[in-house]
Formats: sequence, C-alpha cells, structure tokens
Amino acid sequence: MYMRKRRRPVSEINVVPYIDVMLVLLIIFMVTAPLISQGVKVDLPKASAQPIEQEDTPPIIASVDIQGNYYLNLGDDQEQAVDEDSMTALVQAQLEKSPQTPVVVKGDGQVAYNEVIQLMVLLQKAGVPSVGLMTDPVENK
Repeated sequence: MYMRKRRRPVSEINVVPYIDVMLVLLIIFMVTAPLISQGVKVDLPKASAQPIEQEDTPPIIASVDIQGNYYLNLGDDQEQAVDEDSMTALVQAQLEKSPQTPVVVKGDGQVAYNEVIQLMVLLQKAGVPSVGLMTDPVENK
C-alpha cells in the first residue's frame, strides 16, 4: 500500500504588521502636516475684505518682502528670492500648463506701494489676466 503525501498549506502573508506600520505612518503625517508652512514671512496689511472662493487649483502666490525681494511659491526653493526675469518665466510656464490658475500678490504691510505695483507689472508682463491681493483679517476688539 502506498502512502498519500500530505499537502502543505498554502503560504499566506501576514499583513497585520504592515497595517500597523501604515497606521503609524498615517499618524506621523497627520501630526506633521500642519507644522509645515511654505512661503516667506511677511506682515500682511489688515483689511476687512471677504475671502475669495477656494478653487481646485492652488493659486500662484507672488510675494514681496520689506527689502523689495520677490518670491514665488513655485519651484524647488520657495524661500529663495527670484529676479524679475525668473519670476516672469516661471509664471508664464505655469499659466501655459494651467491657464485658469489664480494669481495672488502677498506684500509686506511695510513695503512701499511702488514695490507692489512693480510686482503687479511683472505679473502683467507674464500674461496674468487678473491679480488678487492677499491681506490678513482685521481683528475685532
């Protein structure tokens, strides 16, 4: 009489450790995401304006600080000042990819009005059809 071979059970992957690791990573990302801030620190002027509607496309934010340096929230190093030609080229390239992208100017409250106007002229040269101005809300006492 011959003996029948025993079948081995099919190997199964234990996924419980993978789920544990994934949940830990999710918690880490949820905690660190609010701590990450982008852009350059500027003191925005106070205004009691209504916020604009949030759109699907994040806006292009062009900033000018108190020293008159320009910054853009595009590219690799967003805290690095950009010159006029680079700003125009970057904004043009972004608008060619996505023409409906809103553009917002973020100027320090202490910066001269002329600096903000010069930034808006640069954006106009880049083909921006309209520009919004970013402000901080007025605190009611």
